[in-house]
Amino acid sequence: MQSEDLTGASVAGYQLLERVGEGGTATVYRAQHPGRGLCAVKVLRAKLRSDRTAVQRFLREAAYGARVRHTSVVETYDYGEADGLHYLALEWADGEILAKFVRRSGALAPSLAATIVQQIADALAAAHASGIIHRDLKPENVIYDPRTQRARLLDFGIARDAEAKPEERLTRTGFFVGTLQYVAPEALSGELVGEPADIYSLATIAYFLLTTQLPYQAKSPRELFHQLLTQPPVALGQARRDLAFPKALEGSVMRGLSREPSKRQKTVLEFAAEFGAGATQQVAAARGGLLGSLKGMFGGSR
Repeated sequence: MQSEDLTGASVAGYQLLERVGEGGTATVYRAQHPGRGLCAVKVLRAKLRSDRTAVQRFLREAAYGARVRHTSVVETYDYGEADGLHYLALEWADGEILAKFVRRSGALAPSLAATIVQQIADALAAAHASGIIHRDLKPENVIYDPRTQRARLLDFGIARDAEAKPEERLTRTGFFVGTLQYVAPEALSGELVGEPADIYSLATIAYFLLTTQLPYQAKSPRELFHQLLTQPPVALGQARRDLAFPKALEGSVMRGLSREPSKRQKTVLEFAAEFGAGATQQVAAARGGLLGSLKGMFGGSR
């Protein structure tokens, strides 16, 4: 059986330097290429190489990533099969997984959250313009560099082509795809979803950035599934007793989390704009509070 650790091997001209991550379908390596320099290379795991559907999904992810060109999307260099290995080569992006950054740093200031949300929205808008619905948007699929405050989308693993014919689907009707904590309610039936599903997921990310919490609190996947279908999300202002948000900011997030897709913002860019406007109000309110305190200390204006 072929070893999962291919460190030291060369795949399609990419020298695999070290293993840096491993998921359910692929192992990620830091690699060096003669022409491109430092890269990230994903290699389909050995146990899946004989699984036709798994191979198709892996190559489809690569093809979707190659179609989306944007500064907020990690660039796909090339992909294919070499020496019996299915690989996907990407540019090397500095930073850390957004989920890890938030758990380490704590709840983000609204202004920083708005910066990150805008960049993710820009990436999604580019994907939507290319006819691609992401379907699995979550902080684990975003890389963030705290030094530059740059967030970039890096995974199209279960994205779908909005123009694809039903017979071309790689999932069965009645089985949802995605991550339950971030998936839109309409996706739970396993039916095809559109851009509103990505808006819902982006709103969930925004909620997480501001609070480190999620809109639904459940003790099991079964309970969470039921809550998504039958209960409203916890209001942003009630997520944490130590945090308060202006109505405009909370309203933008909760609108994005509407159970009915038609009640959400029309596009991811509209959501980001509403969220950013609310974040600006939060900053203005904070400055006003500070100014008022200073006036009180010094007897007010004359």
